[in-house]
Amino acid sequence: MLSNMKSVGLAASLGALLCAVGTPALAQEAAPTINSGDTAWILTATALVLFMTLPGLALFYGGLVRAKNYLSVLMKVFAIAALASLVWIVAGYSIAFGGDGLWWGGLSKAFSNVGTESVSGTIPENVFLAFQMTFAIITPALIVGAFVERVKFLPVMIFTAVWLLVVYAPVAHWIWGGGYLAQTFGTVDFAGGLVVHATAGVSALIYVFLLGPRKGFPTDLSVPHRPGLVMVGAAMLWVGWFGFNGGSQLAADGGAGMALLVTHVAASVATLVWIALEAMQSRKPTLVGAATGTIAGLATVTPAAGVLGPGGAILMGLAGGLVCYGAVNLFRVRMKIDDSLDVFAVHGVGGMLGILLLPFLSATVLGGTGEGVFVDQLLSLLIVVAWTAFATTIILLLLKVTLGLRVTEEQEYEGLDTSLHGESAYN
Repeated sequence: MLSNMKSVGLAASLGALLCAVGTPALAQEAAPTINSGDTAWILTATALVLFMTLPGLALFYGGLVRAKNYLSVLMKVFAIAALASLVWIVAGYSIAFGGDGLWWGGLSKAFSNVGTESVSGTIPENVFLAFQMTFAIITPALIVGAFVERVKFLPVMIFTAVWLLVVYAPVAHWIWGGGYLAQTFGTVDFAGGLVVHATAGVSALIYVFLLGPRKGFPTDLSVPHRPGLVMVGAAMLWVGWFGFNGGSQLAADGGAGMALLVTHVAASVATLVWIALEAMQSRKPTLVGAATGTIAGLATVTPAAGVLGPGGAILMGLAGGLVCYGAVNLFRVRMKIDDSLDVFAVHGVGGMLGILLLPFLSATVLGGTGEGVFVDQLLSLLIVVAWTAFATTIILLLLKVTLGLRVTEEQEYEGLDTSLHGESAYN
């Protein structure tokens, strides 16, 4: 017994000595290491999100317009993808994620000044940069749906470049880069209800107000010209959204799996809600309507995909389908606002709705994590909307008085495919 006590005392003394000697080394943070599984998943998610824009969004929007403007829509989405990539490389990524400033990340990582050894979390930083680039691509591409069939090409390109640097990248920093909203309110926006959908939706609405409606709106327009393409594009968006939301976990783990699951559930519910509402209203549910409902559900669940459980996802999809359907009828049918492809009513309203419902539907009783505070979410929403509206208005007014935003009446009548790009989709 005594020898055992001596042994224990000796062991304790040695342990204390080792702890004292090892304390400085243990205090140092372990160097970040790359996880091959996480990296493989985010590489896949990056491809899926780019697939959402090219070709998903392009076909979805292209099928919704008249045949004479089909190629012009594809052209804008295609060109925006290329331009946004370069803007992101040159300065966008640095502004969003380059530093820990309150309002912007600075320019320390301008021209993507990250080496192959640089690590972000458990993945290479260049993979994180590429993943975030796909978000910067699709966000201004979403705005295209608001002004199709009547807008000049060059102003759209200039607007995209400036808007990414002045609106998108700073908002991304405020929320995802540890900036003002993250520090002040702890804003929960998992995959872009504010950063992507609110900024795109509000900017789309401002664009429409400054541009004016299409000739013949709302009585003499025969659209969409290819409902089948609308469904194909929406299906690509649906599949790609698994990378959008699932990838935002930035890890190949249960959180990514849950984000993917609740994304699919919400989209399914909103699709069925839209079908049911059209059936009750006109007794003829449409393929275009079903596809629109899918996108509404996806946009609504996006900010909350990381904190919801299946029960919350069902309610989120139900709310997204109902509210976005009502918003489409309110803005386009009753108020006669020519947001041509319902960017604000679906993406803007859906994303903002998801932000506000998140604190309630993430409840643990519904399988969620219980995250989010309503007042903080609401204040974050108001700040993002206010800045987006202000900055977008200034950018567009400058373009309007210099280059002009709208094509001539003759060009609009002829169609933008031939009048701006000298080609036709159908012979």
